[in-house]
Amino acid sequence: MKEVYEFLKKCETYYIATMDGDQPRVRPFGTVDIFEGKLYFQTGKVKKVSKQIHANPKIEISGMADGKWIRIEASAIEDDRVEARQHMLDAYPILQKNYRADDGNTEVFYLNDAIATISSFTDEPKVIQF
Repeated sequence: MKEVYEFLKKCETYYIATMDGDQPRVRPFGTVDIFEGKLYFQTGKVKKVSKQIHANPKIEISGMADGKWIRIEASAIEDDRVEARQHMLDAYPILQKNYRADDGNTEVFYLNDAIATISSFTDEPKVIQF
């Protein structure tokens, strides 16, 4: 999982795909954090992405760095603890302009049953499950 975390950090911007009914939706993300042995990302409860994940927690993540790309299949599980939200905000102080751990909007999800595949044109794909 740490390798996946480090890859996403290198990407700086990665993309999360969700389902909105029968329509796929993809948008950029930049937050990634490890808390209590799980890989997390952050959003706001008022955003459509939050509502889509709550309706269908199956997501895919994709990003590219250093001539390689990653695809992650997972379920996104909300962690509603203040400690988890605060850990993310501490990792990304810039978010604290718009979010607080106790604002009723900040939301963090961890990846569950994740299968990450790191690929390139020169190496065999590497599969990481966590």
